[in-house]
Amino acid sequence: MASIDELAATLKGFGLTDVPAAPNTYPKHNPLDIYRSHITELLAQASGVDAKIIYPVLQWTQTLDKGDLTLPVPALRIKGKKPDELAKEIGEKFPGSPLVEKPTVSGTYISFFFKPQPLLNIILPSILKNKSSFGKNPAFGQKDASDPSKGRKRLVIDFSSPNIAKPFGYAHLRSTIIGGFISKLYEGAGWDVVRLNYLGDWGRQYGILAVGYKKYGDDAKLKQEPIKHLVEVYQQMTKIQKEEDEQIKTKQEAIQTLKKEGKEEEASKQQAQLDEEIAKSVSQQARDYFKRMEDGDKEAMEFWKWCRDCSIEALEKSYARLNVHYDVYSGESQVKNESMEAAAKQLADSGVSGDSDGAVIVDLTKHSKKLGKALVKKKDGTSLYLTRDIGACVERFDTYNFDKQIYVVATQQDLHFAQLFKILELMGRKDLSDRCQHINFGMVNKMSTRLGTAKALDEVLNIVGEKMHEVMKTNQAKYEQVENPEQTADTLGIAAVMVQDMKGKRINNYDFDLARMTSFEGDTGPYLEYAHARLCSIARKAGISDADVADADFSLLTEKHAVDLVRLLAQWPDTFVDTMRKHEPATVLTYLFKMTHAVSSSYDHLQVVGSEEPVKKARMALYISARQVLRNGMELLGLTPVERM
Repeated sequence: MASIDELAATLKGFGLTDVPAAPNTYPKHNPLDIYRSHITELLAQASGVDAKIIYPVLQWTQTLDKGDLTLPVPALRIKGKKPDELAKEIGEKFPGSPLVEKPTVSGTYISFFFKPQPLLNIILPSILKNKSSFGKNPAFGQKDASDPSKGRKRLVIDFSSPNIAKPFGYAHLRSTIIGGFISKLYEGAGWDVVRLNYLGDWGRQYGILAVGYKKYGDDAKLKQEPIKHLVEVYQQMTKIQKEEDEQIKTKQEAIQTLKKEGKEEEASKQQAQLDEEIAKSVSQQARDYFKRMEDGDKEAMEFWKWCRDCSIEALEKSYARLNVHYDVYSGESQVKNESMEAAAKQLADSGVSGDSDGAVIVDLTKHSKKLGKALVKKKDGTSLYLTRDIGACVERFDTYNFDKQIYVVATQQDLHFAQLFKILELMGRKDLSDRCQHINFGMVNKMSTRLGTAKALDEVLNIVGEKMHEVMKTNQAKYEQVENPEQTADTLGIAAVMVQDMKGKRINNYDFDLARMTSFEGDTGPYLEYAHARLCSIARKAGISDADVADADFSLLTEKHAVDLVRLLAQWPDTFVDTMRKHEPATVLTYLFKMTHAVSSSYDHLQVVGSEEPVKKARMALYISARQVLRNGMELLGLTPVERM
């Protein structure tokens, strides 16, 4: 990590006696804090406005031609003068600076351009020394910024949460990669992160599976492909269940007709026969089996545990492909009955819940009509998702003492989590509800015909990987240089899928487009991978290592393309901070594409091979820095940067 002393020495060379640092800023981690603090000091002198007002209203510019930072003068809240006249006056009074040019004024905005040489000498050494930590800020996760000994904040993040004994469906991809990304984001901000997978491992569906396995189970198939065989059994049983339920409904309607016609004796006879059918039906057998599970029956629990263990083993292989891991595999089954009973008692004692024909409900309409009435316990006493989530939240807080808990779940569950947080508040646990956040996301539309049959995520990733392998083979010379082309193709395929998923705002639905996502042109995963591989290739051809550029002379980087690229690299720590606020992977991707486009456009102007040695070394330092920032951003997103492709 570059030290404050090193920054001070650099700035001293340009005429500053100390490192500008406004309160609650981190110049060691984010060099742009130096510039904001410095500009704030000078603006305070020129305007007479308190620095505390100026600092937070300094903004990024949308494009480099508009400057590096800009000040909207109306935000200073100075009365008595027109904003455009005031902007012009402040611009004229702005003192000379060793770090920034004389500001430019456009209407009510004052724009600031950083002087090239100080910027190069601050940013490039910071990237080259900090490497993978450049852009991250571990100070954000400290409980007390002034006293690191007080420990780090803790995040519990609940994401992915598939059902056991089912394949890892493509529908779970969004929660998995967004949750994996947020986990890395908070770790980069110095938080202690607990990754939790709250499996759908409880409920009547496991009764259906158990009943079906006794009828259709095949030990040989089970040993070969456990998840696939369990899914086959489940699907067979649900088909039978649907047929039975329809027949039962038809007979119930016929009995009602007999009663209306006054044929009570015949209706009673048919009802008795129907009751026998219902008792033997898949639905009833499943209910009975699940009741045995809830009562802790040994045989029922052994089968359930075996299904759970097989599912977790299969899931871990899928997660490994996505660079995701978990600290805890929890689930609905792990929530203690005592926790749910305690929550129910607290709700009843506080007068929040009420009885409704034997069921327990919480009427939230008095707080918000949108929240409706929440069912927390069925008439038969069995638990619901909401009941378990209340108990689980309390248990997690007791176990981890978290500062924040994030649920990464699709928008369809918006009401569920709104009800959960409101109920926690009403039962006197506002300390919990205030620490919880639901991060939602939209759905995937228009899967292609070919992919429509591939319900499991691994099948989708395999298809995309095959497509990338085909593309790689079109350049035989490069293909032969790749050490493990199948693995590289798989990595590219995963990047293609993940980047298409993360490009738009997470709340938006998006269309799955195989042709678009596997293109090496435009803003795609393969494009980012290619950009990284090309930067690696330049370093190999130049014969210059990371260590060789330690003493590079950055004053030789005078070209506009070089300076503009450094201006973009300087924005990465700010992008990280902005992403912490928004929890949007698209924020990172938008930055990475913008930066890599600048890298690509500089190759013709900043050639490395063939240049004189000092220039060669300086340009390589620039490209190594760009490669490092690109790698940092890709790894934050959960991508694996390749060096050859």
